[in-house]
Amino acid sequence: MSKIEAFNFSGKKAIVRVDFNVPLNKQTFEVTDETRIKGALPTINKILNDGGCAILMSHLGRPDGKKQDKFSMKHVIPALEKNIGRKVIFAGDVIGAEVAKMAADLKAGEVLLLENLRFYEEEEGKPYHLGENATDEEKKAGKAKVKESQKTFVKTLASYADVYVNDAFGTAHRAHASTALIADHFDANNKMFGFLINNELNAMDKVIKAADKPFTAIM
Repeated sequence: MSKIEAFNFSGKKAIVRVDFNVPLNKQTFEVTDETRIKGALPTINKILNDGGCAILMSHLGRPDGKKQDKFSMKHVIPALEKNIGRKVIFAGDVIGAEVAKMAADLKAGEVLLLENLRFYEEEEGKPYHLGENATDEEKKAGKAKVKESQKTFVKTLASYADVYVNDAFGTAHRAHASTALIADHFDANNKMFGFLINNELNAMDKVIKAADKPFTAIM
């Protein structure tokens, strides 16, 4: 796995799993806390300043596999543009021919934001469409079907970019399409953690290896 600080993104398309699961005003859907957006800036800026382009993907809320306007990533765009100081192109979906073309057409210094990953069951690998009243047998079959379609979903996401960067500390522990699974489609030299995750890991190392004992760690 590469180290982001030593990697040169010049001429590269990087697909970045960020954590933009931010709180929104319930009336106007404006971002009320930009902490997570600001946390991703060092990684995004590194890619852009090197001469690469960034394809950002995230989830927002718990739409459970259904497209819902209140959970659309479009609500994050004003706060994101303000923080990175440049225009953000919005894909309006996660997969499809139009999204693939937008990714292919990206130029150095440009940012593309994909729609909410969790609008698709394949992100979490759960058959939400069955509902709570499904039998165990139906759930088992439904999960197997989603897991199968998940393979195509992940392959499609990976096809947009040359490099994969995981900078979503809050979801890094989950074996979702955009975290653990997509990483398998990139060789060791073209996948890495972003600055946010590295900082969190360094902080944990400091506590575990160098803190005065006894100590308590709350995660």
